Amino acid sequence: MARQNKKPVPKQKSFWKRCVKYRSLILMSLPGLIAVFIFSYIPMYGILIAFQDYNPVEGMFGHNNWVGFKYFKQFLQNPYLFRLIRNTLLLGIYTLLWSFPAPIIFALLMDQLTNAKFKKTVQSISYLPYFISTVVIVGLVKDFCSVDGVINGIREFFGLNAVSFMTDPKYFRTIFIASNIWQGLGWGAIVYLAALSGVDPQLHEAATLDGANRWQRIRYVSWPAIVPTTTIMLILESGKIISSDFTKVLLLYNESTYETADIIGTYVYREGILGGKFEYTTAIGLLTSLFSFILLITANFLSKKISENSLW
Repeated sequence: MARQNKKPVPKQKSFWKRCVKYRSLILMSLPGLIAVFIFSYIPMYGILIAFQDYNPVEGMFGHNNWVGFKYFKQFLQNPYLFRLIRNTLLLGIYTLLWSFPAPIIFALLMDQLTNAKFKKTVQSISYLPYFISTVVIVGLVKDFCSVDGVINGIREFFGLNAVSFMTDPKYFRTIFIASNIWQGLGWGAIVYLAALSGVDPQLHEAATLDGANRWQRIRYVSWPAIVPTTTIMLILESGKIISSDFTKVLLLYNESTYETADIIGTYVYREGILGGKFEYTTAIGLLTSLFSFILLITANFLSKKISENSLW
């Protein structure tokens, strides 16, 4: 038998040669990397406060007493612990279940539009809420949901009684999720529309010739094109389950909705910023960060095992 000639394996370039080759991309990403290093990594030494009887006057390296896990135990013994964890997890899970698929569905529907002018108009309108300040968004939501607001006006038109949505705990999660979808729908769809733009139009034409209807083209042509992107985005969002949009919750909630609206972030704000319990809230922040890290690692591991798509 004739010997098969094996192709030589190309020699991998050294790290520095690859840096030189991709220097333009590195320079483009450098400002972002510097910002992350300054604002995310340098402040990490502040976690030492969680293990000290911290004195703001003396600072972290003054004559502070090391107390070990005192504040971690204090949080775990908090009578509101169950409520805080329950509200935080439910808001995070509901956001993942409802807010995450919405941009994907919107992108798939937009990809099916054939009228370019109408498509651009819809896209532009859907982007607008993202560029509005969260404070303004919350103000609009409160106006819509007030007793004399638009929603109650519609209810009264159909003979229903007005409801105080903003003071009833059972409506808080629905209002929060709906406002998230409204604000982030168009912007969140951008990455999926970019992935769909790479699909060869001939695939759609071939599917149409084979008798595939619009739903079948979405299922067998469009959806497989965005699966890798969807997987990566899902992994990233999984790490945010424990860290709901603190700013929006803080602006939306009030004392009457604490039962369903009070999350770990708002509790940390009240105890740490307003109450001055820096050591205690630093310990809580460290615990939630560790939990988010575990969620991210777990989601990445499961994704790699199931779909072979992962962050690393």
